Amino acid sequence: MTAPGFWDDQDTARGVMSEAAELKRITTKLREFQGKVEDMEVLLELYEESDEDPDTLAEVEQVSADLTKEVDVLEIESFLSGKFDRNAAIMSINAGAGGTESCDWAGMLLRQYTRWAERNNFKVETQEYHPGEEAGISSVTIRIEGINAYGYAKAERGVHRLVRISPFDSNSRRHTSFCSVDVIAELEETDEVDLDEKDIRVDTYRASGKGGQHVNKTDSAVRLTHGPTGIIVTCQNERSQHKNKNSAMKTLKSRLFEHEQDEKRAALEKFYGEKGEIGWGNQIRSYVFQPYQMVKDLRTGVETSNVDAVMDGEIDDFIHGWLRAGCPTQRNKDIQPDE
Repeated sequence: MTAPGFWDDQDTARGVMSEAAELKRITTKLREFQGKVEDMEVLLELYEESDEDPDTLAEVEQVSADLTKEVDVLEIESFLSGKFDRNAAIMSINAGAGGTESCDWAGMLLRQYTRWAERNNFKVETQEYHPGEEAGISSVTIRIEGINAYGYAKAERGVHRLVRISPFDSNSRRHTSFCSVDVIAELEETDEVDLDEKDIRVDTYRASGKGGQHVNKTDSAVRLTHGPTGIIVTCQNERSQHKNKNSAMKTLKSRLFEHEQDEKRAALEKFYGEKGEIGWGNQIRSYVFQPYQMVKDLRTGVETSNVDAVMDGEIDDFIHGWLRAGCPTQRNKDIQPDE
């Protein structure tokens, strides 16, 4: 970074600076953990010299438990080595067939992921929001920003199934609802994606739903349509049409890259027999509220009966279990453009 001409190419320089900052964060965390282990060794020596004092033993057990948790976190982070794992995540939740039931379920999932993000100190902003006709939401796109946000959030890509006694059914019958969750990595400015602006149609319109009176009174919302692929991206969270367009363009580039990855994975599936493993049509998790309470990840077998905690954002066990399993549905997820 001190070499002459380092800043001549600012995009490359920013990429190097970002990578250096990430490496510094990792090494700092490892040094801090090593220091805690050394402190633990000293504490054990004190315990032996104190003739096994009960208070010292209690402190040893507490420090040991804390170190075990830190080891778990370090282990999980070691799995996040994909090219885009440290990037921000763009998550879309879409209600499936079932009308009001599915829209309500989509709203519940939005709350779950928002709470999960808050628990992990991630920043969440809504890019697109379409409410359901009677309840919940028809579709929503949120941006999740934070260290390794995409690395963790990508575990949620797939179909989520809910079984419960419907609050909208006067006969209190049990209903099954489905929602699809898609997660892509937000590309950084240094990531190259071939995008010809001649292929993009730009439409502006008045935002609906969340955003306040000013948003709804101006043509601030932006819709981008990419002709060759048919991919449509909208953004309406900002008051400024310019800001919405920039945000939508960033998301469009990310979706185009993901589209390219999907095509490459489809070709690989012919050789590796993973057909049906990747995509929207595969149910990954089942949430049962009645007749019993259980949330089970169908990919890893991780399950819990504490559905209230799960719906309040405690989904790390599912994500960590998926990462430990070797990300079976993501083996080809981070294929490089030139590969």
